Amino acid sequence: MKLYDYFRSSAAYRVRIAIELKGLDVERIPVHLARGEQRRADYLAKNPQGLAPALELDNGTIITQSLAIIDYLDTLAPQPLLTPKDPLLAAKARGVALAIACDIHPLNNRRVLDYLRERLGQDDSGVDAWIHHWVLQGGLEAVERLVEPGPFCFGAQPTIADVCLVPQLFAARRFSTPLETLPKLLAVEAHCLAHPAFAAAEPSRQADAE
Repeated sequence: MKLYDYFRSSAAYRVRIAIELKGLDVERIPVHLARGEQRRADYLAKNPQGLAPALELDNGTIITQSLAIIDYLDTLAPQPLLTPKDPLLAAKARGVALAIACDIHPLNNRRVLDYLRERLGQDDSGVDAWIHHWVLQGGLEAVERLVEPGPFCFGAQPTIADVCLVPQLFAARRFSTPLETLPKLLAVEAHCLAHPAFAAAEPSRQADAE
């Protein structure tokens, strides 16, 4: 398998964590989003959305969207299972993962921030205010109330919630988002980053890191 990846992409970061947790041998192919490599014709032929990540299977099939990729990997290599077998725990973990991936992340995605600057004339201060509002209010501050640390988001094993949380906190720090109101999330993050799989997936440790 091949993962089309970008070291700084929080969506790709999620998939890297899942791959490391499962100990899978996956070739990494960097797609430099800041340089626009995702808009090349050869990449758009694989992923018409022009986003990272994308997972290419050995038969050439492409899977897009980080949560879909992780769901596939959970079926392919169920140890460890990132969506718990317990229905209630699975629903809680998915709820946090979806809150991050669907409600928080899209509003501070590069495409949105570029639109704010280039089409709506926002300066860095305006963009930062946008990020801080949408990432925290109704975003991570709500997730802070949803998790049940023990010491991961929901118990003693990492789930899809942790896989999504750590990259989102990384992204928040990139834009100097204040995180002091999130003590539970920061404690979960610290525990995750002490885990070898999470550490190996960190952006600074990727071959394309700058």
